[in-house]
Amino acid sequence: MLEMLSESRAVAIVGARQAGKSTLLRDLVRSDYPAQVVTLDERANRAAATEDPTGFIASLTIPAAIDEAQRVPDLLLAIKDRLDRDDARGQFLLTGSANILALPSVRDALPGRVDYLTLWPLAAAEIEGSDGNFVDSLLQAEPPELRARAPGRSAYAEQIAKGGYPEAQGRSQRGLRSFFASYLSSIVERDVADVATLRAPDAIERLLGVIATRTGSLVSYQGMGRDLGLDKNTVHAYVRALENLFLVQALKPWHVNLGARQIKSPKLYLVDSGLLTYLLKANARRIEMDDTIAGAVFESFVAMELMRLASLAESQPSLFHYRDKGGREVDIVIEADSGDIAGVEVKSAASVGGDAFAGLRRLRDKLGKRFKFGAVLYAGERTLPFGDRLAAVPISGLWADQRRR
Repeated sequence: MLEMLSESRAVAIVGARQAGKSTLLRDLVRSDYPAQVVTLDERANRAAATEDPTGFIASLTIPAAIDEAQRVPDLLLAIKDRLDRDDARGQFLLTGSANILALPSVRDALPGRVDYLTLWPLAAAEIEGSDGNFVDSLLQAEPPELRARAPGRSAYAEQIAKGGYPEAQGRSQRGLRSFFASYLSSIVERDVADVATLRAPDAIERLLGVIATRTGSLVSYQGMGRDLGLDKNTVHAYVRALENLFLVQALKPWHVNLGARQIKSPKLYLVDSGLLTYLLKANARRIEMDDTIAGAVFESFVAMELMRLASLAESQPSLFHYRDKGGREVDIVIEADSGDIAGVEVKSAASVGGDAFAGLRRLRDKLGKRFKFGAVLYAGERTLPFGDRLAAVPISGLWADQRRR
């Protein structure tokens, strides 16, 4: 973060509410980035900034840290004007619970002037305090060699139900329900209007519930529209609003010529597994016992853990999914800037057979040396080799301490 501030005129930390943006901002200004702090969640600040954005910015002592900057979009235009007149580094540190770049009034104003950092809910690796990065390990063909791990869904169910929001950690089952209910209410009442003008904002929470039941599935706006009584274009707009609030993440299809027509639809995931569990009206016990939801919930959890790890990885990869018209698929395809490829399949079972590797074998055989490694993440006890550059790895490999395997 300090390196970014030393190289850019302004830095924006964006991410969902309760992901820890404000805490990070306060920690920075108390130590290495002494700055005046204002929050636009406070009514007086928001009113002053709305009435006279240019004057509000001129009144600040630079460097300045502005929390929840998306609440007054015109303020970002005033910041642009200031940055255009002064190219000093580190003038502003902004936070936003919405994707500032998606705001219609500032979409073309800030690129090139502001560097962005997306702050996700905590990854399991961060909660566990482990070192290393599973994504980098796969791309280096060095998956963790694990032994004697706790087997079965029960080893992961509570962690999945809790999710990664800092405020959710350590809460009871009742406390988790209370937190997520309050969280959704605040999003609907306060944040949705910051990113979109919606005809039926009350449908947002219902849409989240529909996405939860379809997590990890190919997007069908028409199908979701039928469930909600809305047309597909409206649903598309609402999904974009949820993406811009960092509640939903689309995983784009991976396009490469492997000799078969490919599915071009993205997949949709809830960003946080705790929120997903709440929307499914489930708990850890149900995740452990209910076969009808376990597979999708485990895949969603792993996909979003990989997304968090990819954002921190040295290889700076992009994540995709792969599926062709013949039904051959890979849950997550990891592609580094170098063109190196790794693949991940997810199984909630405590054992796997060779058929679980069908999609990964296809990638390996078609891509040759570009394919570095394929892992089936499963709820088993140990890492098991399944041929050239393929292995079954316990899901805990996502956060396994590389020093103590």
